[in-house]
Amino acid sequence: MSNAPVIAAVDGSEHSLRALEWARTEALRHGTGLVVAHVLPDSAQLYAARRSSLADPSQPAEYADPVGEDVQAILARAAELPADVRYESLEGSVPEALRMTGENSRMLVMGSRGRGGFAALLLGSNSRAVASTAACPVVVVPHAARSAEAGAGPSGGRVVLGLHAAETADDVVAFAFAEAAARGTTVQVVSAYAIPPAPTMAVDNPFQVIPPEGLADDGDAVPAEREMLRSQTERLEPFRARWPQVPVEQAAVPGDAAERLVTASRSAALVVVGRHHPRRSVGSLMIGSVAHAVLHHAHGPVAVVPTLSDGA
Repeated sequence: MSNAPVIAAVDGSEHSLRALEWARTEALRHGTGLVVAHVLPDSAQLYAARRSSLADPSQPAEYADPVGEDVQAILARAAELPADVRYESLEGSVPEALRMTGENSRMLVMGSRGRGGFAALLLGSNSRAVASTAACPVVVVPHAARSAEAGAGPSGGRVVLGLHAAETADDVVAFAFAEAAARGTTVQVVSAYAIPPAPTMAVDNPFQVIPPEGLADDGDAVPAEREMLRSQTERLEPFRARWPQVPVEQAAVPGDAAERLVTASRSAALVVVGRHHPRRSVGSLMIGSVAHAVLHHAHGPVAVVPTLSDGA
C-alpha cells in the first residue's frame, strides 16, 4: 500500500488539530495523499435537517459540516500540502465510521481525546476503540500538556519499537523500520526479559544498548538479558537486510517494557507497538498491557499496528 493515503480524524478540538498537523507532515514525508475525515455528530445532523426543511420543505435535508469548513481554512494557511487532499464527512458512530474509512489507508491519525472528552482522561474512548479495532495502523497524538519536544536535528528523534522477539508480528517491525527510513533516523528496539526470582540479585545495568554490529560478550550482563539480546538480534536480521540504511540500537530491560517505552517517548519521533497479545481474541478491545500503558502515558505519538490476522 505504498500509495495509500494518510487519514487524519478531526472533530474541531485542539487535540484533533494537533493530529491533523502530524498527519499532514506524514503524508508529505511519504509522498502520499491526505484524507481529512470528520464524523458528523447526531445533533449536527438533526439540526441541519431541521434547518433545511424549514427553509424549503421540498428540498432534501443537507447536513452542515462547520468542522470541515474550519479545517479547510486551517490547511489553506499551511506552508505545504500533499498533492492530493480530500475531505470526507462520515456518518454513524465515530469508531465504526473511522474504522471503515481507514481500511485501505497507510495509517489513521487521531488525537488522544476528542471535543467531548473529560479533561482528566489521558485517552478518550473513541481513540481507544479505533486503536483497538482498525485494520490499519493507528497513530494517537497526545495533547499539548503531555507532549515533549522530539530530539533535535533533521531526524526529529528516533523511532522506538516495542518488540517481543517471539510474538511481535512482522507488520509491526516493518512499520517501525519504514517510518525510521522515511525520517532518516534510528530504530531503537526495546524488549523486556523476566527477572529471575532471586531476592539477592542486583541488576547493575537494566538498560543496555548495543550497537548494530553485534553483541559484546559482557560478563556483567545477566544470562536472561544476554539471551534476550541474542533473540532480538536474530529477529531483526531480515529487517536490517531490507532497510540497510536504518541504524539500529537494541535494548533489553528487566520486567515490563511499558515504563521504558513511555520514558523513551519523551525524545522519540514515534513509538511503535503491536496491538493484540496473541492469546487475546481478534476484535477484542483489550490491546495488551504494554500497548495500553503506552497509549495512556506516552509523551509523543504512538503507533498501534495490527497484525494481518487482526485485519482479516
